[in-house]
Amino acid sequence: MAVSNVVPMDKVRNIGISAHIDSGKTTLSERVLFYTKKIHAIHEVKGKDQVGATMDFMDLEREKGITIQSAATYCMWKGYNVNLIDTPGHVDFTIEVERALRVLDGAVLVLCSVAGVQSQSITVDRQMKRYKIPRITFINKMDRAGANPFRGLKMLREKLGHNAHLINYPIGAEDQFKGCVDLVNMRAYYFDGDNGENIREEDVPAEIMGECKKYREELIAAVGEFDEVIGEKYLNGTEPTVEEFRAGIRKATLSLGFIPVMVGSAYKNKGVQLLLDAVTYYLPNPTESENIGLDQHNNEAKVILKSDPALPFVGLAFKLDEGRYGQLTYMRVYQGRVRKGDVIFNSANDKKVKVPRLVQMHADEMHDIEEARAGDIVALFGVDCASGDTFTDGTIKYTMTSMYVPNAVISLAIAPKDKTGQANFSKALNKFTKEDPTLRVHRDEESGQTIISGMGELHLEIYCERVKREYNCECVV
Repeated sequence: MAVSNVVPMDKVRNIGISAHIDSGKTTLSERVLFYTKKIHAIHEVKGKDQVGATMDFMDLEREKGITIQSAATYCMWKGYNVNLIDTPGHVDFTIEVERALRVLDGAVLVLCSVAGVQSQSITVDRQMKRYKIPRITFINKMDRAGANPFRGLKMLREKLGHNAHLINYPIGAEDQFKGCVDLVNMRAYYFDGDNGENIREEDVPAEIMGECKKYREELIAAVGEFDEVIGEKYLNGTEPTVEEFRAGIRKATLSLGFIPVMVGSAYKNKGVQLLLDAVTYYLPNPTESENIGLDQHNNEAKVILKSDPALPFVGLAFKLDEGRYGQLTYMRVYQGRVRKGDVIFNSANDKKVKVPRLVQMHADEMHDIEEARAGDIVALFGVDCASGDTFTDGTIKYTMTSMYVPNAVISLAIAPKDKTGQANFSKALNKFTKEDPTLRVHRDEESGQTIISGMGELHLEIYCERVKREYNCECVV
């Protein structure tokens, strides 16, 4: 059984963590898995223990300390099932981010408190706008020298045009960063223990009380624009209750016109649990985000898909992965349900496919399940399809809109080092182009060379390296 069969739909969150390279996304995911008891020890991205972060499971990712593929995992937090997709921050892996965002309901945009909004933060933000994804911004690395969350907040407003407001306030900064004040309930939180797992709640320190009140006032005014209850109380000068305030922030966030901003340090284990709480309070459940299918029997008329398990099944294959056991297809179920052994139809080519095995992924580990329902993110085995294909139960013929694929920006001529590797070389390129639409391969008519094109040098370099490692075939570029 998928976890969410036990959990009601309003307690499911499908979220992604996106950011500029080195803002600390994967470190944040690692903390999330630790506090939700999904892993029992914390491993750093480039740690001394040589284990590498859980979400970076390709050898290449661990060596380079970057995230290449979107790893999917799920965890439980205070009765909520959170499906978490860790996305790459390098612009070379943009398609991974596009695919992840396509199937998410909400997201966390991570900024570095020293650098603020960077080039890839702008790209990721543009992608989130394209898919209308409500988001929370987490200003990370508060422990670093030069940390300044207020500059980050200003950049969010000026560079990204966000109506962004702090919902928690830092206690100290740099090496004096101690914890956070929740501006909703006006309580201070400190994170004790080796890994910040013991949360201590206290009164707001007197020396920052004035600032906290100022930012809280701004927050109430901003939320009042979206929520009548808060708006009225603001005008009458009465205090909203914590529940009313949270409901107001949720309404404002889901309207896409407001972005809550939080502060913390994932590496120093401060503020992550408050972020998890905010994900459950303010980001949408699968029934709250509008997903549209196109009815192929009715001239591509738009149909709103409902997260109802009783309706006909609709699912989108958003990522393919050649695992050790054959092709793994990541799928988001948008409507209805799919069971192990069901026959489903691929809308792209009308092929019938039997579902031999259904699993939930935790990075590269699998947990077998019997059925998946609307709102679930699961993986299927042995289903032949391309990334972006829509599956139905055959009673309807819907497709989801296809994902936007950017044009290639760089090309290289590539060949196997010796002739014996030719078969493996072709096999590798075949597989990689199927799983990554931004990687393109063609033969140059004049020179007879094989040309690969992609999103940047690093993108192509990683694929050359993967041909060598996974197919034992050295390449010359």
